[in-house]
Amino acid sequence: MNDAQPSLLILSLSPLRRDPRVLKQINLFRDKYRVTTCGYGPAPDGVAEHIELDAACIGWPRDPKRLALRRYRDVYWSVAGVAEAYRLLRWRQFDAVLANDLNTVPLALSLDSRCGVHADLHEFGPKEHFDKPAWRVLVAPYMRWLCRTYLPRAASVTTVSDGIARQYGLDYGVRAAVVTNAAPYVEKSPRPTGSTIRLIHSAAGQRYRKIEDIIEAFRGIRAGIELDLIVMPNEPGYVAELRQLAEEVPAVRFRDPVPYEQLLDTVAEYDVAIAYLPPTNFNLAQALPNKFFEAVQARTGLIIGPSPAMVELVERHGLGAVAGDFSSASLREVLDSLTPELVDGWKQHADQAAEELSAEHQSRGWETAIGALLGPALDRQ
Repeated sequence: MNDAQPSLLILSLSPLRRDPRVLKQINLFRDKYRVTTCGYGPAPDGVAEHIELDAACIGWPRDPKRLALRRYRDVYWSVAGVAEAYRLLRWRQFDAVLANDLNTVPLALSLDSRCGVHADLHEFGPKEHFDKPAWRVLVAPYMRWLCRTYLPRAASVTTVSDGIARQYGLDYGVRAAVVTNAAPYVEKSPRPTGSTIRLIHSAAGQRYRKIEDIIEAFRGIRAGIELDLIVMPNEPGYVAELRQLAEEVPAVRFRDPVPYEQLLDTVAEYDVAIAYLPPTNFNLAQALPNKFFEAVQARTGLIIGPSPAMVELVERHGLGAVAGDFSSASLREVLDSLTPELVDGWKQHADQAAEELSAEHQSRGWETAIGALLGPALDRQ
């Protein structure tokens, strides 16, 4: 590590070693700049320095009284994770800061970096949990205040999909470039599809994802089509319900979650990945998730619902099938149409698109933004 390199702080109120998007940023910049990370959990590999936040210091507001009174500045600086990070960083200076998610942007701006702040927004913050009445009444106005007050002060902004970028522009006049959640490129050959077509769906175990509808689509399915589910235990009661339901559907099995670094190879054991995200909120409607890109690098086919960002890529590259809606019946129609020959075609198209849809290609928006910020620092060398 060269001490003369420009310094870049990558800031996220998340467990960094389990945050795929932040890890991509770290991998992209750790050899080019002197990267310091700040977030929860142990240091990511290859960084010059890591500032670990106390896991007990949560990164979101728990102050309903001040939220109701709209004392938003007090709300923000009383968030335990923000206060802890500020305490540890306030006397430090960096050439630039890469702030992940809306909840780090005011903190990043307060650090007075030499060359400015780039904001990477993983969601459309003001509508993140808009389906929950208490959140909609108390937290959404606070998130809108954060956007109005701080986003215009960021030197540059990126986000995860065209729909979310467009909304930030419409609502807050912020021009956001798009850096998708693409997976790193993997040199891999498509595996021929056998007589049994094996499907996989991996997801967080959260009720709003309606995983039960996927299970129901396999009830009474013809022989030769099987589904494995990898479901994280986010909501244990819900996951238990799913397991009980799957016991009634012989074509569906659960397998244990695997570490993130093993997930792509796990997906590659299958023929088709189901990337269903029912649009139960704005961010899910506009999503272009990790699992989509992991399937491409695994050289598997894809079955998706009519999510606009995913539809555009599936149809452009011939990666799989789009169900008419998010119902079990529509998914069942696609499943009934599957043949090994059809799936093999999807796999070949995934192989052809893998380089274009890789993190190395898609992450150029970050390289451009951070390079523009750190140009003056490089000139000083």
